[in-house]
Amino acid sequence: MLKSGSELRSRDLYLNRLIAFQDAEPVKIITGIRRCGKSSLLKLMARHLRNSGVAEEQIIEINFESMEYRGMSADALYRYVKERLPDGKCAYLLFDEIQRVDQWQDAVNSFRVDFDCDIYVTGSNAYLLSSEYATYLAGRSVEIKMLPLSFREFLDFHGYTVRERKSPSGGISKHIYDADGEIYEPKELLEAYLKFGGMPGIADVGLDTDKVLTLLDGIYSTVVVRDILERERRRGQRRITDPDLLRKVIMFLADNIGNITSMTSISNTLVHEKLLDNNRNGNPSVHTIQAYVGALLESYVFYEIKRFDIKGKEYLRTLGKYYIVDIGLRNYLLGFRDMDTGHIIENIVYFELLRRGYDVAIGKVRDKEVDFIATSADEKKYIQVTESMNDPATRERELSPLRGIRDNYEKFVIAGACEHPVTQDGIKIVMLTDFLLDG
Repeated sequence: MLKSGSELRSRDLYLNRLIAFQDAEPVKIITGIRRCGKSSLLKLMARHLRNSGVAEEQIIEINFESMEYRGMSADALYRYVKERLPDGKCAYLLFDEIQRVDQWQDAVNSFRVDFDCDIYVTGSNAYLLSSEYATYLAGRSVEIKMLPLSFREFLDFHGYTVRERKSPSGGISKHIYDADGEIYEPKELLEAYLKFGGMPGIADVGLDTDKVLTLLDGIYSTVVVRDILERERRRGQRRITDPDLLRKVIMFLADNIGNITSMTSISNTLVHEKLLDNNRNGNPSVHTIQAYVGALLESYVFYEIKRFDIKGKEYLRTLGKYYIVDIGLRNYLLGFRDMDTGHIIENIVYFELLRRGYDVAIGKVRDKEVDFIATSADEKKYIQVTESMNDPATRERELSPLRGIRDNYEKFVIAGACEHPVTQDGIKIVMLTDFLLDG
């Protein structure tokens, strides 16, 4: 989110969500994988406050990644803030990576009770919102879930602009221009997005493979060391103790995005590779894997998606799927390779739906599966995702589950390639680039 060292690039989607809760009681908790832009979002919020007339003395900003605040206790944090409160005015408290303060929730809850203040915090793992901490802030906090860059944001961060042009036939085509006026087809830049991913820091190093890999290696190492291994030591639970095993679990999940996955299947694979002891009943291995996968979910490296029975209208306890938060990280882990494009596109669409505010599940229609059911407060969409709709057999396979749904909600197929993106049987066929650019 930073450009040229100091210039902030806007993330309006998230900033507007923060502004919507400005001066409201709930503590605003910004969550997401490390280096996805949370620190810059806090800076954007501070800039918004200053631009809207809030005095400098009212804004108290602390980044707990700084050595200046290393080892600060909750009591010390309370005293630090109390000494700096403005007289007779609301204080705006912006705390970055607050999970580094032991018992931070005590201080935040006291601020809320004792002072006239508006509180914003960031954290890089879901432990911030676990049941243990939620009891302190139950009903008094709101989560702003932050993700890496969308395709639209990726283009903006890298200096591209999207322009629409009406074709002679009456349709609308989109073209992308760089700062020099050079024109690009959306598919060209989508390929770069699918290769490098959406971590904001890539805009600083440019679309150079070696530099991007170095950046992603730093992100991966930091997430594993600080947000998983180090956090486990602070919690004193020591469930996650083997960095090599953790990497193997990460590699397995990265290689199986979009596939039905169980703890047993991961365990069996790792046992087969002699990475786990094959205990007599197998249970300890499965429990170990469950702890490691849970840590990866808490650190926002992977997201789990559940299955929903459309006819029975209930979530199923059977197996779900996992998607990786950033395709660039997957390519860093597995190497750049032209395979499994269908699941990569699925991964991209899943996170785009999350960005747009949908709850997302896998749909089950009798013995068939719908890739995504996307629901919000006032709408529902059924979505299939495929690499191509050009082959008649593929076309029929993707349309068939949607035809089996008897309600009147919108039904889509999002395709990486399609010679005829039309509506068929009431089902819209949409190009992936159009879907991503229309958001």
